[in-house]
Amino acid sequence: VQLVESGGGLVQAGGSLRLSCAASGSIFSSSAMAWYRQAPGKQREWVATATRDGSTNYADSAKGRFAISRDNAKNTVYLQMNSLRPEDTADYFCYARFYPSSSSSSTVYWGQGTQVTVSS
Repeated sequence: VQLVESGGGLVQAGGSLRLSCAASGSIFSSSAMAWYRQAPGKQREWVATATRDGSTNYADSAKGRFAISRDNAKNTVYLQMNSLRPEDTADYFCYARFYPSSSSSSTVYWGQGTQVTVSS
């Protein structure tokens, strides 16, 4: 299983970016998908989740500015980021928690990250 992020880059404060995460394999529809981020010198923090049934949750820092969505037909999860701030600068990581139907346990997968830099 691979998670491949794309869409990061340099943007001015107030701008927008859309991150994408494409999942290989057949896990996507059975996985809760999320985005995390890690700023330089800081711990990785949760940003947003899209559950298997499509419901979404956001960290306070993302509410009202970011939107997570998933396309099960394309095995892809997105993070639309608007009104970006310099403090949003971080590496953004895609996360999948896979729930196989044959097991009560789950498996976590991470992408390699994509860098987002917001200039002031």
